[in-house]
Amino acid sequence: MRRTSRATFAIPSDVPNSPLQKLPRPFFSRPAVELARDLIGKILVHRIRRREYRARIVETEAYVGAHDLACHASKGRTKRTEIMFGTAGNAYVYFIYGMHDMFNIVAADVGDAQAVLVRAAEPLDGWVADLSGPGKLARGMKISLKDKGMDLTGDKLFLLGGKGDPPRIIATRRVGVDYAGEWRDAPLRFIDADSKAVSRPRFGISELPA
Repeated sequence: MRRTSRATFAIPSDVPNSPLQKLPRPFFSRPAVELARDLIGKILVHRIRRREYRARIVETEAYVGAHDLACHASKGRTKRTEIMFGTAGNAYVYFIYGMHDMFNIVAADVGDAQAVLVRAAEPLDGWVADLSGPGKLARGMKISLKDKGMDLTGDKLFLLGGKGDPPRIIATRRVGVDYAGEWRDAPLRFIDADSKAVSRPRFGISELPA
C-alpha cells in the first residue's frame, strides 16, 4: 500500500481544487505585509480535545516592526513582546480589554519584531461559528494565552495551503489604531473582498494586485 505523506491533508469539502500542504517555516519568514496578504485564503487548523477545527482565513492585519506605532514592539522589548522578536511561524497570543484573546503569527527574521493579526475566518466542514473578528476567531478556534509561543509548523495548531483559485484581495487601514500617529491610516489590513465573514468596517478600500 502506498503511504500518504504526513504533510498532505484531505481538502475540506468547501475548499476548491488541490490537496492542501502544511505551510513550512520559510512561508512565515518574510515581511509581515507579504505574509498578511498571502495568509488570505489559507486554512487555519486547531486540533484540541479530540476535535479538529478548520477555518479559511479572510482577514488579516500586518504589524511591521518597532517603527510601526501601532505595533506592540514600538514600546520596546518586554516580557509580553519577547515572542515577536523570535522565530517566525510561532504564535503570539495576547489578552485585551479583559475579555478577548488575539491570535497573531510571528513574521520576518529573528530580532525584527513583526507579526500578523488574524482577524476573521470562515468555518469549514459544516461547522457553524461566527469568526468575524479577532476575539470571536480566537474564541471559536479555541485559541488562548496558553497557546502563546506555539510552533505553527507542528501538529496541533497549524496552517494549510494549496493551489486553489487566489482570492480577490483588497486593503484598508487597520482597525482600532487611531493612537498610532502617521501609522493610523497605513493600508495594512487585508481582506477577501468576496467573503461575508470579514469584520466591520470596510472603509478606505484600495484594490491590490493578485
